[in-house]
Amino acid sequence: MNNSVADIPLYVDLDGTLIKTDLMFESILLLLKKNIFYALALPFWLIKGKTHLKLQLGMRIDLPVSNLPLNTEFYSYLRGQKEAGREIILISGSSQSAVTAISEHIKLFDASYGSDEDTNLKAEKKLQKIRELSGERGFAYAGNSLDDIIIWQSASQSIVVNCYADISQSIGSSQKLSFDQPSSATIKLLQAIRPHHWLKNILVFVPLVLSHQILNIELLSLAAVTFISFSLCASSVYVLNDLIDLNNDRCHWRKRNRPFASGDLPLIIGFIIGPLFFITGAIIALFLPLGFQLIFLLYWFVNLLYSFYLKHLFIVDIFILSFLYNLRIIAGAESISIETTNWLLGFSFALFLGLAIVKRVAELHNAIARRKIGIEGRAYKQRHLKLLSSIGIFFSAIAVSIFAFYISAPETTELYDAPLILWAILPLLTYLLYRIWYNALNQKMNEDPIIFAATDLVGQLIVIICGVFIWLAS
Repeated sequence: MNNSVADIPLYVDLDGTLIKTDLMFESILLLLKKNIFYALALPFWLIKGKTHLKLQLGMRIDLPVSNLPLNTEFYSYLRGQKEAGREIILISGSSQSAVTAISEHIKLFDASYGSDEDTNLKAEKKLQKIRELSGERGFAYAGNSLDDIIIWQSASQSIVVNCYADISQSIGSSQKLSFDQPSSATIKLLQAIRPHHWLKNILVFVPLVLSHQILNIELLSLAAVTFISFSLCASSVYVLNDLIDLNNDRCHWRKRNRPFASGDLPLIIGFIIGPLFFITGAIIALFLPLGFQLIFLLYWFVNLLYSFYLKHLFIVDIFILSFLYNLRIIAGAESISIETTNWLLGFSFALFLGLAIVKRVAELHNAIARRKIGIEGRAYKQRHLKLLSSIGIFFSAIAVSIFAFYISAPETTELYDAPLILWAILPLLTYLLYRIWYNALNQKMNEDPIIFAATDLVGQLIVIICGVFIWLAS
């Protein structure tokens, strides 16, 4: 290590630099998860300034510092500098309590400084504090944002972390190091809104197909608009779920790589795109009948309750998931102003209830394989596995039985020229559900049976063949 650099203290920013995330937004999410009605107090705290907001947040929540995602390349560099005997100071605009907690957990820093009620340690204020502490020795600074440019310009050594090229290139220091190049925000945004899960919203076309009006361009257009509106709403829900479930996701073997949980996508983007997608979907819904608009709002409201509370209730969460799938079918019917049969709703409810339980069973098997006793953030433990499997298989069998009654019901057979052909679907449906359960029980499923069926080659062939049989029966 260059002696001139080794002799000067290294000041390290916290948000976005040492950790990938922003503590203020992390704290807001924890507070809202604790009590949603704190949302009413947040604007009043913010009116008094960001520093006041951070202090109020710090007084009410305990940060799970061990779960916060680190910038791993930079963290390794800091450990090397510490071993070489360099003085390292953590300095941040976050509250002093949060900075102290992280400093005590990381155990790399000789001192730590955060904001108090009088001073927000950002930009000029942070530079002033650094100069007070370093005196005439000069200093090195590690940061990641536009606010840090004024500090880099005065530093003897500039370290850019998790920083996009336009900011990094504005620093003209000859002593410049770079760590943890950020991922593409566009790619991470696409991962966050999960467009592949829009496959589930194809259910809105089911009433149109079963009513034999798929060639009606006007109704098909309405169903397409319904699909778009529901998909935007669903993406806003996915973002909301990921934000609320940050800490549980960080403890999950697969979900910890999600854009928000990993810190690869800034939380502020989630705060923006979540409401934006919902509002856009709601505006599109205004072009559809009132019945659909009410279902749209009900779907979002139930998802809100699910995200904050219902997902933690044993069995209740499974019934809610099945109900939400049924809402897609009802929404499709309302958008084209037709009625769905009780047979169809009963079949879909039993079917998706069984599939929701498959998802929990797959999650439990994966958790057990990783020597955990249950699913993070859910009420399901290893001891529930046999019970869930029995209930799930039972409802899958019920779904097959209801389908048999549905295709033999007079109101169904009247719609088809050759209704007997529909019976060919029954063994295919039975085999598909058997295949899903077999893979879940043998730990060969990635925890989402709907996506599994849609991406599995055998599942795709079965769906296509069933479609052909419906067409031949018409």
